[in-house]
Amino acid sequence: MKINKLKFTSISKVSAFATLQTTRISEKTLAKTKAASNFITDVADVFLFIHRIIKESFSSSFEFKEFLYQCYKIGYKTLPLVTVTGAIMGLVLTIQSRPVLINFGAVSMLPSMVVVSLIREMGPVITGLICAGKIGSGMGAELGSMRVTEQIDAMEVSATNPMQYLVVTRVWAATLMIPLLVLYADALGVMGSWMGANIKGEVTLTLFFSQAFSHVDFLDFFPAVIKTFFFGALIGLVGCYKGYNAGRGTESVGVAANSAVVLASLLVIVVDMVAVQITDMLIL
Repeated sequence: MKINKLKFTSISKVSAFATLQTTRISEKTLAKTKAASNFITDVADVFLFIHRIIKESFSSSFEFKEFLYQCYKIGYKTLPLVTVTGAIMGLVLTIQSRPVLINFGAVSMLPSMVVVSLIREMGPVITGLICAGKIGSGMGAELGSMRVTEQIDAMEVSATNPMQYLVVTRVWAATLMIPLLVLYADALGVMGSWMGANIKGEVTLTLFFSQAFSHVDFLDFFPAVIKTFFFGALIGLVGCYKGYNAGRGTESVGVAANSAVVLASLLVIVVDMVAVQITDMLIL
């Protein structure tokens, strides 16, 4: 009898352990399946969002006045921040590079090195990250607050197309204005570099420009400008998507703004990496 009881107890323990493990495995499987399903759903929502933007962009009732207003907000309102960033960027890059070039006896290459660095990488990437922080968060917070206060729902009820009025105008404004801001930052960076070169030396503006642009060619300028259009489109798309699809609670406004900044900054770096690889293959 004791042996039978021991066998029965052992079988019960094994059965209970197997049931517990099966339950844990099932819960983990369901959790992973749900996470994968949510990811696929999010990707599908993004593509549908992009499709709606493209469709509404070529509509006959394009909101041109709102588009100009968004260009004013994105471009003109960001000028002070880009001005300070561009000037300091060229100044600091010149001051940091000068001692190294002096050690190699190549101080005459300082203007061209700084300008090529600004045009190719420093100007577009840093300005793109600055715009992702200011413009992306602004779009996410603005559209998120409109979603929370049901203003977007009210526009839909009143037969107004919120996608065309709120999203399309912002995405196109960011796509067109951020390249202009990058060119403006590059120009200020060159002037800041000239100021940095005159801190411990004396270089005329004409001589500095002739040395700076002697090694700049079309393949330095054109790919850097092209990728800034992608920066602007991604910043506008991410900011509008996060804000337009924000939740109903008040916390969702902060979440939308924060996630828009993080994702837009990450995509700017990723697109820059891809653009650098493509440019390198074209040059070789």
